[in-house]
Amino acid sequence: MTPARLHPDPTQSTLGAFDVQSPLPLPPQARIAGMMPDKDLITAATAWRRDFHRYPELLFDVDRTAARVADLLRSFGCDEVATGIGRSGVVAVIRGGTAPASRTIGIRADMDALPIFEATGLPYASTAHGRMHACGHDGHMAILLGAVKHLASTRAFSGTVVAIFQPAEEGGGGAKVMLEDGLFERFGIEEVYALHNMPGMEVGTFALSGGVMLAASDRFDIKILGKGGHAARPHETIDPISVANHVVSALQTIVSRSVDPIDPVVLSVTSIHAGDAYNVIPSEVVLKGTVRTLSESSRDKVESRVGAMATCIAEAFGASVKLEYRRGYPPTVNHPAHARILGDAAARVAGDAAVQRDIAPIMAAEDFSYMLKACPGAFIFMGNGMTAALHHPEYDFNDNALPIG
Repeated sequence: MTPARLHPDPTQSTLGAFDVQSPLPLPPQARIAGMMPDKDLITAATAWRRDFHRYPELLFDVDRTAARVADLLRSFGCDEVATGIGRSGVVAVIRGGTAPASRTIGIRADMDALPIFEATGLPYASTAHGRMHACGHDGHMAILLGAVKHLASTRAFSGTVVAIFQPAEEGGGGAKVMLEDGLFERFGIEEVYALHNMPGMEVGTFALSGGVMLAASDRFDIKILGKGGHAARPHETIDPISVANHVVSALQTIVSRSVDPIDPVVLSVTSIHAGDAYNVIPSEVVLKGTVRTLSESSRDKVESRVGAMATCIAEAFGASVKLEYRRGYPPTVNHPAHARILGDAAARVAGDAAVQRDIAPIMAAEDFSYMLKACPGAFIFMGNGMTAALHHPEYDFNDNALPIG
């Protein structure tokens, strides 16, 4: 989903998954209005963030990261710290010290990095060969840790906050695994919120919507089975490369002719593999690709049309097809009332002019979508400045955004 992505599952996330390269049209006049954490907390959060950056870990295998998070949470005096939720997730509970209230909200940060070779040259660059925090999850963890430290020390709120540190956002569906492990039921979570940094947005700005934020992300493998033979005698073969050419062209008509033009869909064939010789027509071709949709109706229609088109075209040439179509993360859809709550919170920090509340959906994907399907809540983008794009070898989370987050 992003350029330079070297991803365990290229159809997922990740804002496991952003490929945004140009700035969103946000106002540049963001202001920070008297709600900044103290200098010592900012310094500590920066140190935590850079420590996570030095030691990136992938998917569910975040043993060091999760242990470090859990140790910090215990040192803050949280009421409860649970580990191993959803295999390697960490959860902390902080109860408010003002008027009793039953309301319990969850705030989620993701922990995993990406299989990318870092090219930043920073003094705190990754020490793990071929792995780096190229999506800013190191910053997300530091932000939530800073918030928890403040909340645990002041207790100046009513109700309960549950801090969720989630593994495997980058293609592993860690949010879904934590939910299946009873996350919301065990901790009584009634609402859930998350943020994600966004390069191309000024530091001190935010963006969200009251509805669809990010797309569903699916992938397909189409194996076309023909009959190989000598390239000088094509009439004795069933050339799967010729069939593949027709299939690729036909698949592009699904978007233009099978779905509502005001319901955005992206279908991309991203890999074609066939043969290794100049004088041999191969017996099979494998096509791979991704589909991004914003509605369940378009998602269903595209899946059915991909199979029907590939099968019928192959049969017309005397070939056959084996199709594997895998659904990934669902669309990330904010709940309108909770998007207003989250937007208002951002405005109290950055000012009304710095919060855009009606952005158009982005065709990237994010597994926080599973949490929003299970519980009311909202997701927001936070400016990271004019940095390298997410999932780029030169990306780095902007530490100036830590206190704002």
